[in-house]
Amino acid sequence: MRTSVASLGMYDHASQREANDRLWSAIARILRDRRVAGVPNRLERGRSVQDGWHDPDLLFGQICGFPLVTDSSLALRVLALPVYDAPGCGDALHRSFLVTRKGDADTLEAYRGRRAAINDRGSNTGMNLFRAKVAPLAGGGSFFGDVRETGAHRQSLSAIVMGEADIAAIDAVTFAAINRAEPELTASLQTIGTTVASATPPFVTARTTSIETVAALRMALADVAADPGLADVRAALFLADIVPGGADRFTPLRALETDAAIAGYPELR
Repeated sequence: MRTSVASLGMYDHASQREANDRLWSAIARILRDRRVAGVPNRLERGRSVQDGWHDPDLLFGQICGFPLVTDSSLALRVLALPVYDAPGCGDALHRSFLVTRKGDADTLEAYRGRRAAINDRGSNTGMNLFRAKVAPLAGGGSFFGDVRETGAHRQSLSAIVMGEADIAAIDAVTFAAINRAEPELTASLQTIGTTVASATPPFVTARTTSIETVAALRMALADVAADPGLADVRAALFLADIVPGGADRFTPLRALETDAAIAGYPELR
């Protein structure tokens, strides 16, 4: 019997890994009780989350909303949306904080010609929402002097602290996790604004997953969201609830991309 893949790599800060492992163990136990075959014992951490999104054996994962609506090679089904209890979040929405060094300029306009950091060109919170914020100021041309791709939100924060970048848009849930676990890193940073809100990264499964398994997954998510024995797990993950939702919730992310292109700012630059 082929074992499927499960991943929770979107929000898997070192301080949250034990909580993610316990959350998956609870979900896996429920799935096995409902006779779902091939349920993995452990979360996948040996490769990038992007690789997992393309795996036809993906049983359970979480995806950034922007590639969900822009990457035509993905074949995923949305299961549900998380609701996060963190600053900048609520009602299955989240946003990004504009983060700079403490004591630096406190308006976005003041960063014209300076250095931006982004985690990934395909990121909603790190790039798409940031681009939408900058587009009205750019005047159809470049806004930043340089845009550096760091590979992760935490690395973007480190680049600011080290003086290698001046500003970044950091996912609110990630920022909350780092602020709680690594206050020495965020102590030298400040937030100077926020982006617009967008739907939270959804929980997904491969499109080939059977309807019966999809139903079992959705029931398992409802169960772990309400289980009092997992209250500490949910708190560690800032997870307040898990609610129904579909891919249509992410259509506005494509609209932000289109609006930026119309404004003459198709790329964050």
